[in-house]
Amino acid sequence: MGIDLLQVIEQVGREKEIDPAVLIEAVSAAILSASRKTLGAALDLRVEFDQRSRCFTLYTVHKVVEQVLNPHIEISIDEARQQHPETQLGDEIKSEVKAKEFGRIAAQTAKQVIIQRVKEAERESVFQAYKARVGELVGGVVQRVAKGNVIVNLGKAEAILPPREQLPREDYRVGDRIRAYVLDVKKLPRGSQIVLSRTHPGLLAKLLEIEVPEIYEGIVEIKAVARDAGERAKVAVASRDSNVDPVGACVGYRGSRIQAIVRELMGEKIDVIAWKDDPASFVKSALAPADIESVEVVPETHTLHVLVVDGQLSLAIGKRGQNARLAAKLLGWKVDVRGRGEIQKAPEEQVQPELEPVAPTAESPAGTVLQLAELPGVGQTLADRLIEAGIDSCRKLADASDEVLVQVEGIGPKTAQKLIEAAKAALASKDTE
Repeated sequence: MGIDLLQVIEQVGREKEIDPAVLIEAVSAAILSASRKTLGAALDLRVEFDQRSRCFTLYTVHKVVEQVLNPHIEISIDEARQQHPETQLGDEIKSEVKAKEFGRIAAQTAKQVIIQRVKEAERESVFQAYKARVGELVGGVVQRVAKGNVIVNLGKAEAILPPREQLPREDYRVGDRIRAYVLDVKKLPRGSQIVLSRTHPGLLAKLLEIEVPEIYEGIVEIKAVARDAGERAKVAVASRDSNVDPVGACVGYRGSRIQAIVRELMGEKIDVIAWKDDPASFVKSALAPADIESVEVVPETHTLHVLVVDGQLSLAIGKRGQNARLAAKLLGWKVDVRGRGEIQKAPEEQVQPELEPVAPTAESPAGTVLQLAELPGVGQTLADRLIEAGIDSCRKLADASDEVLVQVEGIGPKTAQKLIEAAKAALASKDTE
């Protein structure tokens, strides 16, 4: 040959990041396919590649038999021993076939086989490369937006950022550079599908690793991350060096490090908290800025009963229950947050079910949603929001303050006052019955 075929194969392999052995196998398959078009499909043809000569050799193979039934693939033992005296029955005799000029159809077939094999190898290479990167951060350029899905060009592959993994209020335009978390890699008939996420807690952890050298070096460790993507997040960190403040390292001088991440996440508020092994101590930091009066730990149910200082309940729960919910995710425990006023009423409510079964009322869980939803101006949606905020009965709603209620989405000062009055009226009506 006028060219070094192995050198060409190795060069193509480097450019497309494909193992040369895969390309050699692809060329062998192409030669075999073209040869069958030229010589006929009845022959048992095989192709071998010699690393020393850097050439492909085409062979016909005949099996040694006593009596020949198919001369295309069989040879008698007498004829075989004339060529190879030591031949035994069942052996295979290989005979080299001199290369011929392939016809147009055979050459086209060979080309198609090579192209198909190379494409398959590229797809497999991409799949294996990104499968190993699940859980890592990648950067890319927005290529197009189709039906809410953002298609991102990662260089050697395309990835998809589905609507459920996008940050609220984030607008994606063609040409924008974005960073995202590799959530999953799926193998599909037409190639690999790389699924990205901008909402996964792992994205925040990876961004912190980039911005905070102490985390990258292993001095500061991220213990847990909880996110309401685009709104608020909590990160628990610990230091392996007593001389290094983990919270200060993450926040940076005048908040420079954490603000860089806040900008990346479209203004998402990030609370950095020092990790403590004791859940009771840690929950006090996790529920900041609320002041905690006491914490009761119930290991059997993995629950923390938190009592907050009077007037601090709304701070502890947060808007739509967000602060308490994120704290619970961070700890991995159930967190029951209550004010002192609720604790004083609790014994009556807890003892009653133990004495005898009672019909659902405004105070009992079985009738909670129905009763709240039936109050004037509430409805099912607002009832769900009230329950999420910890106001799960008419009694709690009647005792709630305006300050607590306005923290719930869709409730203003005037609405809060009307809801309290409606709950009191419902309870008064129930008592008269």
